[in-house]
Amino acid sequence: MTTQSIWMLLAFLAVLLALGYPLGLYMAKVAGEAPIRGLGWLQKFENMLYRLAGIPADKAMGWKTYAIALVVFNTVGAVFVYALQRLQGVLPLNPQALGAVSPDSAFNTTVSFVANTNWQGYGGEQTMSYLTQMLGMTGQNFFSAATGIAVIFALVRGFSSRSSKSIGNFWVDMTRSTLYVLLPLSLVFALVFTSEGMIQNFSAYKEVALLDQVAYATPKVGADGQPVLDAKGAPVMEAQVAKTQTIAMGPVASQEAIKLLGTNGGGFFNANSSHPYENPTALSNFLQMLAIFLIPAGLCFTFGRMVGDMRQGWAVLAAMTLLFTVLTVSVMGAEQQVHPALQAMGVDQGVSALQSGGNMEGKETRFGISGSTLFAAVTTAASCGAVNSMHDSYMPLGGMVPLMLMQFGEVIFGGVGTGLYGMLMFAILAVFIAGLMIGRTPEYLGKKIQAYEMKMTSLAILVTPALVLTGTAIAVMLDPGKAGIANPGAHGFSEILYAFTSAANNNGSAFAGLSANTPFYNVMLAIAMWFGRFGVIVPVLAVAGSLAAKQRLTPNAGTMPTHGPMFVSLLVGVVVLVGVLNYVPALALGPIIEHLQLFTQ
Repeated sequence: MTTQSIWMLLAFLAVLLALGYPLGLYMAKVAGEAPIRGLGWLQKFENMLYRLAGIPADKAMGWKTYAIALVVFNTVGAVFVYALQRLQGVLPLNPQALGAVSPDSAFNTTVSFVANTNWQGYGGEQTMSYLTQMLGMTGQNFFSAATGIAVIFALVRGFSSRSSKSIGNFWVDMTRSTLYVLLPLSLVFALVFTSEGMIQNFSAYKEVALLDQVAYATPKVGADGQPVLDAKGAPVMEAQVAKTQTIAMGPVASQEAIKLLGTNGGGFFNANSSHPYENPTALSNFLQMLAIFLIPAGLCFTFGRMVGDMRQGWAVLAAMTLLFTVLTVSVMGAEQQVHPALQAMGVDQGVSALQSGGNMEGKETRFGISGSTLFAAVTTAASCGAVNSMHDSYMPLGGMVPLMLMQFGEVIFGGVGTGLYGMLMFAILAVFIAGLMIGRTPEYLGKKIQAYEMKMTSLAILVTPALVLTGTAIAVMLDPGKAGIANPGAHGFSEILYAFTSAANNNGSAFAGLSANTPFYNVMLAIAMWFGRFGVIVPVLAVAGSLAAKQRLTPNAGTMPTHGPMFVSLLVGVVVLVGVLNYVPALALGPIIEHLQLFTQ
């Protein structure tokens, strides 16, 4: 691992902490009902929205009512986004006259953006109109992120409440999260990104002259539209010269900001954050990584403030940071190693540079190995899915790290809201295990953890591994699943495992190399995304409702402290243990065996 990588990681964590702490305290005020000082004018707009929508903002909701409102809202949003894609050919803001998206692709994309996954089986600039990108994709980027924040607000209220039947009001949580957190931050980041060179316009695509013309050959086509063959049956080739190139335009900066802040990850362009219009400079790359982690890190402090003990927030943040640092160092180290075949070639030819270099395949030179691997760790630790390099081109162990970061359940910072409520499910499991070891009823933050909470917690933790492993098994057994593999063997298995891991954990990044825009994968991955999202949220809300109804007990001499190094170690151990038990056999069939094969060829 190079000195540059170490300093970049340290600088990233330092800036994240400096910005995350005040943001977390601010979000604790957003979760409350009191007006926020200095934003009275925004509160008037907030109240006006409630009146226009006919929403009783002062009505408290039990967990079932809260869950129904959440699922209904997201289902209606899904219908709207699907219709928008299917009708985009006749709708405005479509300068390229792009036609309707196919039914299976539209279905997959709809579920993907509603579930905060943003898995993309299509090329954005070749498929979606400006209206679809802005109204459909960007709109859901806000709504899905606000949904995650609403759920964590509800869960934390469950811990902090005393014998209450309410966990809040979903409509209020959604509105306040969007108005007071997501919109202001998105505006700031969009302006900064634009100043760095990110585009924001409604222009038609530009046809520009190439500085260096490109010669190539294409098969000659006859009057019947079929290739012309020579006497030997080979196609007759015609020389062609490319003199121009089409450069896509569009409202990129506005979508990019919320794509990152909301841990959505869907790119305006097919190349995502490796595209120079989405990620122009090394500074924009650093800011994008910061934007991905900013709200998840801040919510740890929100949690501490809302439960009345900041040490609890620091403990959760410490567990996340420890896991993140270890795995980031691992992927950085793996990618700064040379492929054994290239290293042998360098030795044979006396090329010392090959021995001291790293694996630059699939990475942008303006970011280098350090900027690419840190981004890969950040985007898969959070359920974001934005990529600035091709994970498919990583060394086997380097590619395994992003895979493992998702398989831990997207709790190492994780998505907006989802990371923290996922980690709190593991915290409940950790205190339950500790209670079994010492023969005492487990408690967390003064709430007894009993059978019902453990059932819901187990369901929330195990639903994603079940979706990942079942989906992967089906795909490798059926011909439609195997047809999409570009690289047979262990690497091809990793491509499928990565796809279902990304979908079920609502990440959205792709290993690449898998042709997933087919009816089979569009439907299978959509199922994984939907249940990977709402199959976790509903049990979490059930836990919130159960905890809210309980008395908050006063700590005593027998209470296990949940804010010290011992608890942090226990929490990290539980997260790692559950991940290892679930996925080690699958990892052994993919990246681990591929790594061993490097030294046998």
